[in-house]
Amino acid sequence: MEKMTREKAEKRLRELREYIKPFGRVAVAFSGGVDSSLLLYAAFLELGNDAAALTASMDVTPVGEADDARDFCERYGITQKVIDIDVFGIEGFKENHTDRCYTCKKALFTRFINEAESMGIKAVLEGSNADDKGDYRPGLKAISELGVISPYLSLSVTKDEIRAMADLLKLDVFNKPSGACLASRIPYGDVITVEKLYMTGRAEKLITDMGFSRVRVRLHDSVARIELDPADLARFIKDDVRIPVYKGLKELGFSYVTLDVLGYRTGSMNEMIGKGSVNG
Repeated sequence: MEKMTREKAEKRLRELREYIKPFGRVAVAFSGGVDSSLLLYAAFLELGNDAAALTASMDVTPVGEADDARDFCERYGITQKVIDIDVFGIEGFKENHTDRCYTCKKALFTRFINEAESMGIKAVLEGSNADDKGDYRPGLKAISELGVISPYLSLSVTKDEIRAMADLLKLDVFNKPSGACLASRIPYGDVITVEKLYMTGRAEKLITDMGFSRVRVRLHDSVARIELDPADLARFIKDDVRIPVYKGLKELGFSYVTLDVLGYRTGSMNEMIGKGSVNG
């Protein structure tokens, strides 16, 4: 990506803070990723203790994300409310149709809105950015229907701009790889189980612990399809990496372990929508 100038990052940060300021008190949907971290910190800079974090505790949260979110709030003294969400209690979640993200986001943000109201807060903010509009994102529809506020979308802020602003503020998450709900590792139409979520989450943790940053482990029946940054493919196939990964994933319950030669890309499970391989 083209490096963003400091002046432009400062300008975009001012715009973000000015957008947030009129709300007075806000609750930010906070996962611990770079998008929600910058949004929360900008709100905290502008509103102080009138900015709070709402974090969901769910089976679909990638390994380590909950700890990252807690540590971030503790580091900066930001109030955080952790809300337990039973995703398997959400109608249609485990059946995993193509509208799964819509129904799940609807349930999640309804809980966030109710929690914010109990805190006397009317404005709930979330961190979808301008780049998210380029993929199949039914969750955005649910967020819009509920009246949740998306500052980055309103200001047309891109992922690169978010990282630049986070770097400007010296937030150590500025180069953190994008995370996503673990359910996105399972093809639409395949039933979601706790075991499948555990397998994919632990598999990704095993690989990231070996020094790989952008990693997805997609589950096809009992086959693991590993997506990595293309620049990491050559290193991965060396025996000192490939064999331990294979053994580790076999121990987790995968029958076969494969490497996707195209590499990491967000929303790769969406590539099959409309091609007869998923349920609507």
